[in-house]
Amino acid sequence: MRIIFMGTPDFSVPVLDALVDAGHEIAAVYCQPPRPAGRGKKDRPTPVHARVEALGLQVRHPVSLKSAEAQAEFAALQADVAVVVAYGLILPQAILDAPARGCLNIHASLLPRWRGAAPIHRAIMAGDAETGVCIMQMEAGLDTGPVLLREATPIGATETTAQLHDRLSALGAAAVVRALGQLDELTPQVQPEDGVTYAHKIDKAEAALDWSRDAVEVDRQIRGLSPFPGAWFERDGVRIKVLGSRLAKGQGAAGVVLDDALTVACGVGAVQLTRLQKAGRGAQDATEFLRGTALPAGSQL
Repeated sequence: MRIIFMGTPDFSVPVLDALVDAGHEIAAVYCQPPRPAGRGKKDRPTPVHARVEALGLQVRHPVSLKSAEAQAEFAALQADVAVVVAYGLILPQAILDAPARGCLNIHASLLPRWRGAAPIHRAIMAGDAETGVCIMQMEAGLDTGPVLLREATPIGATETTAQLHDRLSALGAAAVVRALGQLDELTPQVQPEDGVTYAHKIDKAEAALDWSRDAVEVDRQIRGLSPFPGAWFERDGVRIKVLGSRLAKGQGAAGVVLDDALTVACGVGAVQLTRLQKAGRGAQDATEFLRGTALPAGSQL
């Protein structure tokens, strides 16, 4: 098929690769424009943009798709379908209508649960037992379109957003290739009204750890916010991010380190911290972290 691909971050790259490997013709790739990044604040291309250059494909990065000119340029590509995954711009109706077979979106949840910006984070933070990807026909509403295909997967007991992100990216890539191959046979399923939830954008204010909460909630917060923005606590005025954890046995005053393996008491139960990061330094496994930072049993976090 002749495809317009629309995506921007790392999550989108395996999908583009899968479409190319499947032999589809990529008419053009749309992504967000390069933006200043790093210490030098030089313009840095997005992950999809960088991959497109390596593949030798045509790339476009308009700031908006609302103008008649941008919409005419899009329609002139005469695509069979557009595949959209984490693009970052709202698509006007003229864009949604331009491809002959419409626009397909890969969404990282089991719709209608977790419509919106942060479905992977929210699924872990809510303690969902499973999540997945949906291939959805796009319409004007926020992730409201009928679902063509869905793939479920369990969420691991110690899985972080970073780990689940990579699994769902690969799952979505395989699913959209399969959906395109079966497009004439698939029956769109209208999303039910029951079970709708919204995955609101993560606010950095959610990242501060409150050890007085139940250990189950603390563990979900740590894993759901890893790697970004990273749940954190302070010790002697230094902010320390926690990027990995697991539930552990133990009890004590909230925030007290219970042993030499970084088991920390919560309001109910305890969590073991498995991966940490000091400000300005790289992430470390707990054993390595403790070689350079003293957090002995009895320490109050």
